[in-house]
Amino acid sequence: MIYETPRFYPAGDRYIEVELGNEMSFDLNIAVHALAAAIRAADLPGVIELIPEMASMQISYDADRMSFADVCREVEQLYALSSGAGDIELDSRLINIPILYFDPWTEACIADYRSRVTDKTEDPELLCALNNLAGRSHLKRLHAAPEYWVAALGFWPGLCSLMPLDPRSRIVAPKYNPPRSWTPKGAIGIGGAITCIYPDRTPGGYQIFARTPVPIWDREQKLPAFRDNLALFRPGDRVRFIPIERDEYDYIEAKVSEGRYVHSVVDYQKFSMANYRTWLRKLEHAA
Repeated sequence: MIYETPRFYPAGDRYIEVELGNEMSFDLNIAVHALAAAIRAADLPGVIELIPEMASMQISYDADRMSFADVCREVEQLYALSSGAGDIELDSRLINIPILYFDPWTEACIADYRSRVTDKTEDPELLCALNNLAGRSHLKRLHAAPEYWVAALGFWPGLCSLMPLDPRSRIVAPKYNPPRSWTPKGAIGIGGAITCIYPDRTPGGYQIFARTPVPIWDREQKLPAFRDNLALFRPGDRVRFIPIERDEYDYIEAKVSEGRYVHSVVDYQKFSMANYRTWLRKLEHAA
């Protein structure tokens, strides 16, 4: 459900959580981005930072310049004006991420969990069974086919929540229960209908089946992609996964280690919601 009016919750003395709905959907996430774009364009005095999330947004504000009530009133008015997100056009970079499917590192992580915690079905086989896929090759083709929408960053610094823009490539899976105590840096996983890339060695619960050699979070900002930000992705970016083999993985990893790797980022593109909806209608008619 997408709310007719936002719901506002204090999140400390200088933060507000703005909730726009209670579902996990692309339309709701677009509404979040449309509102964020409207707030930025309005240049409200006292608003310091916006953090778009899956179904909500956190606003950091200067309480000496705007009160909680003032921010809520301004945002509610902007939401009413921006609720027609069907026509929105957003700056949207396309970032190509090379990944090695069914790599030895995620395989070792899965094996460790199965030996120490519970003898669950291996993650790739579980994904295939739950989504009626013929096998690992089918999973690889389906997962690598679409562009993915960066809906939000969170859980861990730099970690991205990705939605496939092509509904035909939707893959779903439950999370681990209980979660893993560790996940390899760069692992790719699916939980619910969301794909993520783990930015560091962290606990985790998504079903993992691939790994990228390129960093998506760099505290030291060594590579060109991190000169302006510690995180590679921004909400509203798009991601395409490029399947690679082990020799190319090792080559890219060496370039990253030497500080010579350049991420593949196309930064002059826009995402048109109207064009996207037109494309979705064509898919429906062709089905």
